[in-house]
Amino acid sequence: MATSTPATGSVATSAAGSTVDDAKRRHRKVLQALTGLLLGMFVSMLASTVVSTSLPVIVHDLGGDQAAFTWVVTATLLTTAISTPVWGKLADLFNRKLLIQIAIVIFVLATAAAGFSQDTGTLIAFRAVQGIGAGGLAALSQVIMADIISPRERGRYMGLFGAVMAVATVGGPLLGGFITDTIDWRWNFFIALPFAVAALIIMQRTLHLPVRPKVKARIDYFGIVLLSTAVSLLLIWVTNAGKDYDWWSTETILMVGGALLAAVLFVIVELRSKEPLVPLTMFRNRTFTLAVIASISIGIAMFGTSVFLSQYMQLARGATPTEAGLMTIPMIAGLLLASIVIGGLVTRTGTWKPFLILGGVLLIAGSYLLSTIHYDTNFVLVSLYMFLLGAGVGMTMQNLVLIVQNTAKPSEIGVASSGVTFFRSLGGTIGVSVMGAALATSATNLFTDRKDDILAALMTLGEKGAAIGEQLQSGTIPQVTALPEAIRVIVEDIYAQAIAHSFLIAVPLAVISLIAIIFLPNKPLTHMTTSERVQASEADLATVSVAEGMDALTATATVKTTDAAASASGAGDATTESADATDDSNATRR
Repeated sequence: MATSTPATGSVATSAAGSTVDDAKRRHRKVLQALTGLLLGMFVSMLASTVVSTSLPVIVHDLGGDQAAFTWVVTATLLTTAISTPVWGKLADLFNRKLLIQIAIVIFVLATAAAGFSQDTGTLIAFRAVQGIGAGGLAALSQVIMADIISPRERGRYMGLFGAVMAVATVGGPLLGGFITDTIDWRWNFFIALPFAVAALIIMQRTLHLPVRPKVKARIDYFGIVLLSTAVSLLLIWVTNAGKDYDWWSTETILMVGGALLAAVLFVIVELRSKEPLVPLTMFRNRTFTLAVIASISIGIAMFGTSVFLSQYMQLARGATPTEAGLMTIPMIAGLLLASIVIGGLVTRTGTWKPFLILGGVLLIAGSYLLSTIHYDTNFVLVSLYMFLLGAGVGMTMQNLVLIVQNTAKPSEIGVASSGVTFFRSLGGTIGVSVMGAALATSATNLFTDRKDDILAALMTLGEKGAAIGEQLQSGTIPQVTALPEAIRVIVEDIYAQAIAHSFLIAVPLAVISLIAIIFLPNKPLTHMTTSERVQASEADLATVSVAEGMDALTATATVKTTDAAASASGAGDATTESADATDDSNATRR
């Protein structure tokens, strides 16, 4: 016994060392695979954020009104939402590495083309194409991460994602504002090109994904058309109602009726399609259903408030694009800190639900507090409100995708991940449209209510006042920093009230999000990646097959043994009978 103890300890030490080496090797491979993926995500975020603080100036220079501003944002979100499940379906059918490279190319080329726009219509069109690429990056990045990182380990790498988000979301608006103020806003659309080229090269060299079996591809084209029709009609109606036609009018009946008809047909097509765009059977999964409900509300809070905060800074506080980028840092800081810290805690503890609930509470608090701001609200308070909202988004956004991937079948990771992302983008699209329509209506009503104050201020400016009056009457978004003090204060107050009113729309939806999160099943996170889960399921199948085979062999052996025993028994009886007959014969002879 004395001699066996050191040997046992040596074996244990060797096994522990081997485990550590395997962990280090795995960590190194994950980092290599993530390099190109992170750079691709950086390209997407940079191209989006670098323009965010410049949009009021861009739309003003192109002669656009509030509706045009809303559609510049909505067009991207709409095509992102619609294309996300398409990319997710393609991810389950084709080479995921090639798909994400194609998405990067589409996204960056459309972004660069938008830089040559001469009117808001052209800008909106290129932004719509940009959204197609963004949908691919949003869906495929989640799917590929599930391929190489298990849900439980995801938080360990959140620091890397947080660093990329920090550089893009903080540096993007600042860089965009600086370029707009010092050079020209068009250069904002070209800044991501060199990063895109680098991302494609690095991704080609470092991203190595498991080989997946080839399957026959079926794309639900009819479902894509119906979904696009339903959502587009709804958004066009929301944007133009109350301005081009009454809320209750023939146009309303036609558009809303058409949207509902297209939505019903979409559901019917999805239920009958062999390869549906959005597999409605996934709603049988309670986790997926509740995560979708929560994601819709989070999308509205995230996209809606972030878009109109930039307008608040420039139209209600008179900030330049560069200053607006600096002033929105508290929200970005809240998002980054929450996502990194909570990601690490989820990995360390394996607990996720309390953090999601806290995030839902912060979403409600941040949305409500932002609905109370004015043009002269203490900026320390505004910063606190933005930080709370950002922290709420950071705690909930990625973790909802994480828990869905944790419970989805390995063969459905693509559609499950893209499904949550799709409904989040759809919620953001509808949210931006509704909030933009509310902002435009409120601003128009407030300009009418304060008509006398505006006229009095314009009268003191002479001919310059008449030109400003014509601009305000045309509905074009004003450049507040260029307005004289007398009229600027009035315009800032009007836009501050209108934007605060639009923020109030996000509050009840944030409440719905919290309720959905509370009822989410609290299932533990798995330590296996998607590829490992596939291998494990195949091993289980093989084990079952072997067990069934062994049972069959055992049964066969039992039958053979029984038959042999029966034969042996028969032979023994025959021998006995023969011996008895011999004895009788001998007795007769005697």
